[in-house]
Amino acid sequence: MKVAVKPRSDQWNADDFTGGPRTFTIAGVRKGTAEALYDVELVEGEGRVWRPPNGMLSVLIQLWGDESPAWVGRRVTLFKDPSVRFGKEVLGGIRISHMSDIDPKGASPSITVSRGQRRPYTVKPLLETPAEPATEPWRAQWQAITNALTAAGYEGDGKALLATAGQVVGAIWDHPNKITPEDAQRVLAAVREDNTQEPTE
Repeated sequence: MKVAVKPRSDQWNADDFTGGPRTFTIAGVRKGTAEALYDVELVEGEGRVWRPPNGMLSVLIQLWGDESPAWVGRRVTLFKDPSVRFGKEVLGGIRISHMSDIDPKGASPSITVSRGQRRPYTVKPLLETPAEPATEPWRAQWQAITNALTAAGYEGDGKALLATAGQVVGAIWDHPNKITPEDAQRVLAAVREDNTQEPTE
């Protein structure tokens, strides 16, 4: 039997970017597990989350602020940096190259590279083009909700899914853009909890 390490299928791993960088739209942020403080949901994430390490999390906070609802709809380009160390091993890791909604000239937030030592980290602006318009925050948020509902087995068109999302938290909306970031997080949390419960006999 051949033994190998299998990357976690619920998250984006550095090897997923071997073919080159990818740009994602932020759909939401939730508390993570012991291995990462937060799970960042991505509209184009194919059901997988990005778990930024402390250095990249610091970059996000310094450039976008520490209120996660403000991140929804913003975009980030991720790439594989083969020089990233984990302890004494050089295994590679996911890094940020570009971000939307920052200074058009770029930014250089500081990150910790070793105990007591910090250095500037270069982030380039992710500029929109007519062929790639900015995503309204509610669209990214709604995409995350519909992805979660579909993965949990709920069916129907947009109107039916909107009604289902409302039932989850006891609300009624006439359009997805009326869902607040707080209610969106409640819906996502409830759907995930329902989807991960083991069936009873």
